[in-house]
Amino acid sequence: MSDVGKLLIVFGLLIAAAGAALALAGRIPWVGRLPGDIYIQRGNWTFYFPLATSLLLSVVLTLLFWLIGRR
Repeated sequence: MSDVGKLLIVFGLLIAAAGAALALAGRIPWVGRLPGDIYIQRGNWTFYFPLATSLLLSVVLTLLFWLIGRR
């Protein structure tokens, strides 16, 4: 049962870190507004898809997990 408790603590810390990153991401001016992000606004309808931001985040996380996995 202690393994489940440790796992829940780790997941809780990961969720807290993700929340802090999302809260701080609004303060970084270029996040979410990269060239390649799709933004369409017509009248009272808006569509936004952060394509370039998603690709950049994917590359960064892939490299990070690869480096952690090598340990």
